[in-house]
Amino acid sequence: MKLSTKGRYAVMAMVDLASTSHGNPVALADIAERQEISLSYLEQLFAKLRRGGLVRSVRGPGGGYLLAHASDQTRISDIILAVDEPIRATRCAPGSPVGCRANKARCLTHDLWEELGNQIHLYLSSVTLANVVSRRVLGTSGVLEGAEAPLAEPMVAAQ
Repeated sequence: MKLSTKGRYAVMAMVDLASTSHGNPVALADIAERQEISLSYLEQLFAKLRRGGLVRSVRGPGGGYLLAHASDQTRISDIILAVDEPIRATRCAPGSPVGCRANKARCLTHDLWEELGNQIHLYLSSVTLANVVSRRVLGTSGVLEGAEAPLAEPMVAAQ
């Protein structure tokens, strides 16, 4: 399963907005520069996020975007779904009795991939913007396989 740039960039921009706004509108140009995302692409994404009720715009001098809800109430899955990014791992339409094979049957691994999609959705629904901003995302993504890097400074015995 691959998440397109639409979903990834929307989440990146929303995390940036959550971490920098502090109650003040943030210009999309500033987010675009910090996150190295095309401004015109961000404008398209934020139009969808606004229609989805996740952000609100402020016009005029000093205008920009604000979160529509507190960061601890905005789930990552909501962001991805607002920009029309499907969260699924099968080629079949979710819940469809028709499979993706030429004879309309489901493949032997359909249930495996459908459950994977369900687990991804559950996980992304359990993580909020506040979790990402405060780096409280569970997992081992920061741990390098086989690396000998210490997680904390070693303790030195008092002499």
